[in-house]
Amino acid sequence: MSTLIEVDHLSRYFGKVCAVNDISFTLERGQVLGFLGINGAGKTTTLQMLSGNLAPSNGNIKIKDFTIINNPIQAKQCIGYLPDTPPLYKDLTVTEFLIYCAKIHGVSKHEIKKTLENVLQRCALISVKNRLISNLSKGYQQRIGIAQALIHNPDIIILDEPTVGLDPLQIKEIRQLIKKLSEDHGIIISTHNLSEAEEVCSQVQIIHKGCLIVKERITELMQSIKQCSLLITTKKPIDCVVLNAIDGVNAIEKISDYQVKINYLDSLDPTQSIIQCSLLNNWALIEVTPIKKSLEEIFISYIDKEQS
Repeated sequence: MSTLIEVDHLSRYFGKVCAVNDISFTLERGQVLGFLGINGAGKTTTLQMLSGNLAPSNGNIKIKDFTIINNPIQAKQCIGYLPDTPPLYKDLTVTEFLIYCAKIHGVSKHEIKKTLENVLQRCALISVKNRLISNLSKGYQQRIGIAQALIHNPDIIILDEPTVGLDPLQIKEIRQLIKKLSEDHGIIISTHNLSEAEEVCSQVQIIHKGCLIVKERITELMQSIKQCSLLITTKKPIDCVVLNAIDGVNAIEKISDYQVKINYLDSLDPTQSIIQCSLLNNWALIEVTPIKKSLEEIFISYIDKEQS
């Protein structure tokens, strides 16, 4: 994989307010990097700096071989950007608008037709290419927004809340499109939708009060902070005092006489001991189910930790 973006100690102030505080990260080709954070965390400000729409107060942004301060034109040519509100001219047809965007991005006249056909195909817009944008659904308008970001075939695609306001079917379609695009591009997504980040991102960064508080591959994040819990279900009443004496058991939450949730230390899995204990005490064990922690729970735990 080749490095497409290098961000080094980036900060942005609005007066005395620090919106983004000394963040650093990289983006590789084939990677989908998710920016997660609550409202006002600094996500959109960061994306605006990466796309060259907002100057940083401190730090450097390198886009491939170009710095966005010293070589803004060359750097921006490597980027396709979809802001949170798609920048559409709704009185144009889809084809007219995308040809206009191609010309703005410097696509040569003899390449425009081929480029247009390619982006219409990739974004599933062929069936509506001659329709006015104003007459299309929000889902299609979002696709057109992504298409304008792709029209010059950039190495980097930056998407700010790409599925906000869409219905479940439209969200599924946009997620599938993002996954497909990641095969040839490096993608950065800002999102509030944690299930979306879990589904489409290869790496996540949690930003809070302008600072990066988490920066990990999503598989490693889910593994390293996994919820060490078991749901125990039996036919006969469970003795919580007996369970609590087992090595590794950290806490017991009684759901009913026949079902408990056990939290345990990651370094000492008590599953086998619990099964043996159930057999010895004739509880008629029905199931032992591991409980996985969702990305939403992980996100909230990090935010709570920062605010405490």
